[in-house]
Order: sequence, then structure tokens, then C-alpha cells
Amino acid sequence: MAKKDSTKRSPGRIKQMIQVYKTTAEYDKTLPVKLIIAFLLPIALAVLVAALLPGTNIAGWILWPITGVLLGILLAMVILGKRAEAMAYAQIEGQPGAVGAVLSGGLRRSYRGSETPVAIAPRTRDAVYRAVGKGGIVLVGEGNPNRLEKLIQKETAHMKRILPNVPVTSIFVGREENSQVALPKLAKEIYRTKKALKRGEVQQVHMRIESLSSAPLTMPKGIDPNRIRKPRKPR
Repeated sequence: MAKKDSTKRSPGRIKQMIQVYKTTAEYDKTLPVKLIIAFLLPIALAVLVAALLPGTNIAGWILWPITGVLLGILLAMVILGKRAEAMAYAQIEGQPGAVGAVLSGGLRRSYRGSETPVAIAPRTRDAVYRAVGKGGIVLVGEGNPNRLEKLIQKETAHMKRILPNVPVTSIFVGREENSQVALPKLAKEIYRTKKALKRGEVQQVHMRIESLSSAPLTMPKGIDPNRIRKPRKPR
């Protein structure tokens, strides 16, 4: 019975895509036009190719449009995914806990991150998050970079004491050019760190840190990374 109930509760893939489309369309009013163009363009190109190729037979006139339809569906899905991702970032950017949401759900398997900060300033809500991966240890600061400097330095020194041979990289999230990284580009910036650890070493470093870390800090009151509200309609 429990298995049937859990199956009923979980929406199907099509329902999920419809919900994603509805939510994203409220944020991006041009989304329907973009998806229609993305779907029809490959079909038009496929028909054009079939018309221009010499000696196209009946099978060719069938296969080329079918190929265009499949490519159109794929392209439309890619655009929908990109726009939905942009909407999600727009919803959480600038709020306490946004970095944690990205680290816990937006990194590939080569990196391990947590939505819980490893250091926090209760009064200002400035926080430092940590990710471990092929580039070593990455500390991500969320808040004012000047106030975060001491928190980052303290956590870096702590990591150096625990794992002196593992490189530690610092990243500040924000919109200031040359000194901060925008939230939507955070994952890419983390992946760009120079490779220093193998897959097995990443696991060892992660377990070493977890075993020596104190009780996790409470995430500052702000957003819940697992619950993103629908965006407000633009005025």
C-alpha cells in the first residue's frame, strides 16, 4: 500500500515539465515564442535539406522531417531547461542561503557541497560555505566581501591545519566585477579550479573534514533551498 501511495504522490515526467513550463512562463513572457521557434526551425531546415538534396525519394521526405521534429523537441527542451534555471537563480540570488542551494543541488558528482554554512556572522548573515572536489577545498563567501575576509581566512587556516597538502580556493559571490562571481556562474567557477585531487582522494578529504568538523551551523533565516516560490509577475 505504501508503495502505491508513494507512486501516486510523485508526479509523472510530463506533469513535471508542464509545471516547469507554467512557472517559467510567468517569469519569462517570451518563453512560448522562443519554444515555438526552437521547435519549428529544425523542421524547416530539415525540409529545406530534403528539397535541396538531389534524388530525395519518399523515404527521405519522411525521414528528414521526422529528424527535424526530434531535433526541434530536443532544442525546445534545452531552452526550457535553461530558462527555468535562470528563473531559479533569479528567485534566490541575493538571499541568505542561496550559495548553499547551489552547492547542495547544482554541483556534479566530482564535487561535494552542503547547504549548511561552515562559518557565519549572526548579525550580518555573512556566511562561508565549503565544497570539496577535484580542485581541492573551495570556500565560497556569501555577503559583504570586506566582512567575509576574516571568516574566509579563519576557515582557510583551519583547513590548512587539518589537510596541509590540499589546496584551498576562495570565491566571493556577488555582482561586483573582478572581485565577485555571480551566483549563476558559481558552479562553472568552481569547476575551473585546477585539478589537484583524484576521485578517491576527494572522498578521503571529504570524510576527513566531516570527521573533524564540529556540529553543523544553522543556516541563516532566509530562503529554503528546497522550496522556491513562484516569481512575481513583472509590472
